[in-house]
Amino acid sequence: MLGTSALVPLPDRALTAVTLTCAGHTVLFDCGEGTQSAARKAGVSLMKADIIALTHYHGDHIFGLPGLMQTMCSLGRTEPLYVTGPAGLHEALAPILKLAGSVTYDIRPIALPEGGLRPADLVRGWPPEAKLASFRTEHRVPSQGYCFTLGRAGRFMPQRAKDLGVPVNLWGVLQKGRSVQSGDDMILPEQVLGGPRKGLKFVFSGDTAACPALTNAAKGADLLICEATYGEDGQADLAVDHGHMNFAQAAFTASQAGVKLLWLAHYSQMIKDPPEYLPNAARIFENTVCGQDGMRMTLSFEKE
Repeated sequence: MLGTSALVPLPDRALTAVTLTCAGHTVLFDCGEGTQSAARKAGVSLMKADIIALTHYHGDHIFGLPGLMQTMCSLGRTEPLYVTGPAGLHEALAPILKLAGSVTYDIRPIALPEGGLRPADLVRGWPPEAKLASFRTEHRVPSQGYCFTLGRAGRFMPQRAKDLGVPVNLWGVLQKGRSVQSGDDMILPEQVLGGPRKGLKFVFSGDTAACPALTNAAKGADLLICEATYGEDGQADLAVDHGHMNFAQAAFTASQAGVKLLWLAHYSQMIKDPPEYLPNAARIFENTVCGQDGMRMTLSFEKE
């Protein structure tokens, strides 16, 4: 979590931006002014970013892009950089690309297909089980949140492989979900793997009012990072009017979705001390944490 502020960067709170890293590759969610400074402070390398996923095109979520693109160029980046976002992506990127100037790599706008995209189809090195999908949210402009999932194949059954005569040196290929040739036979992964096991799920809300699409996308998530612009319960109507949520609405969303853990983010500058308002969320959803700049965690598969 690089930044947790809304609209205005504060001395101890950068504008909202989040990185997710898997197998050494990174997705950057939003890129407000100061994202590079926040990343350096958090010890995060944005050079690993293959995809920048924008939730919408308000300045506090995109004004860091030209500088980041220039930095990537000055550090010698040659790999393509993919940028995705809601409707209007090409129009929103036009002035940003003009400000960034000539760079040493391709910047490729993409729309995520219905059902999501496998980053491995864009960049070598991503696990084939990883998928990035978007869902429509409710803000004052076209907006979307993101759901990242990492699937997990069934448990490898050594005895099945032995019975099929598969050499031990090919077992690892089958475990990765790829078929192998064993003698005259083509052995498929499903012949030596059990049923699929529970994978991992991460959801980033972006700016949005509470809405069914977010609740549905977040169902069963291991971690939901959800906007919580306002702290007071009495600001619920204000939040809805501006396409945002307060702490209680974010917590209710997490509760309805049955997530494991909720991190709050995107605090208004009116909120001087976010933990002061934490009880407003925790009474609805106990596993709520006030997000802070630089906070991180590792999501791991459940042990079986």
